[in-house]
Amino acid sequence: MIQRTVLRQIDRYLHKKRAIILFGARRTGKTTILDALASRFDNHHYINCDLIDGQEAFEFRNRQDIVRNFDRYRYLLIDEAQRIFDIGIKLKSIIDTLPELQIVATGSSSFELSNATIEPLTGRKFEFIVAPLTTWELYDFDGIDAVKSGLQQRLIYGNYPEVYLEKVMPDEIVREIAGSYLFKDVLAYQEIRKPDVLKKLLQALALQVSSEVNNVELGQLLGIDPKTVVHYLDLLEQCFIIYRLGSFSRNLRNELKKGQKIYFWDNGIRNALINNFNPPGLRTDIGALWENYFISERRKLMLNDRIGFEHYFWRTTAQQEVDLIEIVDGRIGAFKLKWNSSKSGKFPRSFRNAYPDAAIHDVNPGNYLDHLLNDTE
Repeated sequence: MIQRTVLRQIDRYLHKKRAIILFGARRTGKTTILDALASRFDNHHYINCDLIDGQEAFEFRNRQDIVRNFDRYRYLLIDEAQRIFDIGIKLKSIIDTLPELQIVATGSSSFELSNATIEPLTGRKFEFIVAPLTTWELYDFDGIDAVKSGLQQRLIYGNYPEVYLEKVMPDEIVREIAGSYLFKDVLAYQEIRKPDVLKKLLQALALQVSSEVNNVELGQLLGIDPKTVVHYLDLLEQCFIIYRLGSFSRNLRNELKKGQKIYFWDNGIRNALINNFNPPGLRTDIGALWENYFISERRKLMLNDRIGFEHYFWRTTAQQEVDLIEIVDGRIGAFKLKWNSSKSGKFPRSFRNAYPDAAIHDVNPGNYLDHLLNDTE
């Protein structure tokens, strides 16, 4: 089993009289993590809410029912908690009635589970995101040589656990995940009248990775209004398919102030959407793939280490650009990404002058591991 950083982090948050909620896309390993916890915890009760009897376990009416159902356990492990109606209120009731009972719950759809839990469980939960595998987890599992030699494979097929472990037909598994699971949560919990438009939107975003995205232009392309575009982007982001970076601006008059870029949590999903699994040497989009990969890996590293951070991109109206701006505790880190290290350009002088205290990083395949193997400086 690949040891997940989230699993190690959870130990620090047990028995704080709060539920632990694991969010993440389908097939990223949430159930595997819950199973691992079950193997470690004595006196636990495991509930699979995909099953009818699992859902019936939450049909309690009063405190006496809660005590009767759960008081004899020390741990309550709940898989696919979003299946339960009013899950937030019900978890709050259990915590208030049995504060020593440690709850760990998983949910594959952020928008459904978080909307159902966020208000009732205010001050009563710790949240974790279970993303596709990180570079650090692969290093811990396979060693540095495998990580170095496997970069091109990960750029194309991504980091989903079963995709990484599959050595024969990774493209088939990526296609299955993208085809069978990608939209499942969105379509199950939201009234999407035109699912074909949602797929076309994702394909358009996949083709514009690393470029700025305009909601009005996307709406014109798809024949929908910009408000619908924003709504769909919100759903896709909450479902851990994409995430957005805004533009960074503090000092310069010509800095972009309202721009946005959209990236995919996983390169393999992005490539499946455009049906392109060609190797890096045959691609015209290798620069965009490299940018998506590194920024996503950096994001996962910061989330796994539970470091408060903000991510942006920086660009001026004169097209001077820094690919990733990272802010931690008020400190600015700036990353310029190049797939071909021989073509690395200098950082824009205007950025250096405006932000002289920023830590500057030129990142390429030869040195990127310096920034992904738990280097969060």
